[in-house]
Amino acid sequence: MSDKVPFSFTVVIGLMLFALFFGAGNLIFPPMLGQSAGINIWSANAGFLVTGVGLPLLGVLAFGFSGKDDVQSLASRVHPVFGLVFTTVLYLAIGPLFSIPRAGTVSFEIGVKPFLSEDLDHIPLFIFTIIFFSITCFFSLNPVKTVNIIGKFLTPIKLTFIGILVATAFIHPIGGFQAPTKNYKIHSFFKGFQEGYLTMDALAAFVFGIIIINAIKEKGAKTKKQIITICAKATGIAALILITIYTALSYMGASSVEKLGHLDNGGTVLVKVSNYYFGAYGGILLGLMITVACLTTSVGLVASCSSFFHKLFPQVPYKILAISLSSFSAIVANIGLTQLIAISVPLLTAIYPLAIVLIILTFFHSLFKGKTEVYQGSLLLTFIISLFDGLNRGGLHISSINSFFNKILPMYKVGLGWIIPAIIGGLIGFFIAQVKNRLNYESSRLNK
Repeated sequence: MSDKVPFSFTVVIGLMLFALFFGAGNLIFPPMLGQSAGINIWSANAGFLVTGVGLPLLGVLAFGFSGKDDVQSLASRVHPVFGLVFTTVLYLAIGPLFSIPRAGTVSFEIGVKPFLSEDLDHIPLFIFTIIFFSITCFFSLNPVKTVNIIGKFLTPIKLTFIGILVATAFIHPIGGFQAPTKNYKIHSFFKGFQEGYLTMDALAAFVFGIIIINAIKEKGAKTKKQIITICAKATGIAALILITIYTALSYMGASSVEKLGHLDNGGTVLVKVSNYYFGAYGGILLGLMITVACLTTSVGLVASCSSFFHKLFPQVPYKILAISLSSFSAIVANIGLTQLIAISVPLLTAIYPLAIVLIILTFFHSLFKGKTEVYQGSLLLTFIISLFDGLNRGGLHISSINSFFNKILPMYKVGLGWIIPAIIGGLIGFFIAQVKNRLNYESSRLNK
């Protein structure tokens, strides 16, 4: 295998994975987590790394195990209708509802807002999003190598600056860790676990996974064992880099509270810390790099989503879809970064457990012989619980339901009440499948 696929290629795949997952938007969550967690930063960060790093990379590995060609065919193991609905919701979440608008708002928060007067209200954001998404639309309609070149050169420069920033924060901390905010006083690990949902990387793994697997196959890997081995090594490389950067950013956020106070979002934290250490020039450089990085991310997402929906609705031209997605994203982006994140939390809380369970079941597929009933039972009970978790995060508390679930479900209070139902649902599904097989066997024997 080493003759066909050199280790240098595995390193390249690992770096590619890192670049795919570490979008500019991901920079904003660890600093905010650090600010909120304070002295509980290490446990909160550990929880964040599970869902922000571990699960996405497991999602990539899951494709290697499954042998499927796309996310819809993988999700259709549950049911064709589920496969269609889940895939559509996934593309909407990592596309025009959250990720694409977030690229625009992160750019504005870091690259433009710090240099404006607060008296201007929403007008600057409105103007910026029109320009940002017009450029996005242009490159999406006319794919050229320029965007890729910008991305390739910008990523090392961006990481170098972020590296200098966090290294400076380690060597010369702004201040000491402060008391945690209310949500992080207890169960900080589980709070961090749920905050990892905001990266949306476990959802994106269903899209990126097939890209990685195809790249490995094209290099000469033929057997399932070869593909999984290379993929596992590559994900290990990506994981090491992501863990290092996320942890450093969390530390930087936690040490900034003493002098900068609690800020609205991670974008503002990055700007304030950058200005603290390097003055206005540091803020300008950071803003420029993040804006171009977000633009590259935005173009890639619009192109991917437009391709998916064009495949779903062939009668609608790709160009119409790209224009529509860009325009819609511009409208959503005007909500603002803080509000956009707040709105995304309930939906992500509801659908993330489904992605987690689907990934895990993929690894056990051969063990239960791919019984559809196992997928259906596990995901059904998971969704029932995660739906109410989502409602709770959205501020819609149904006290009678919450009281009942708190009594019967371990970890429901910390947002992980779906774990036991997922296992029970899978076992029930397996039992139903066994009964069906037995009945079919008896029926066929009687017919003979």
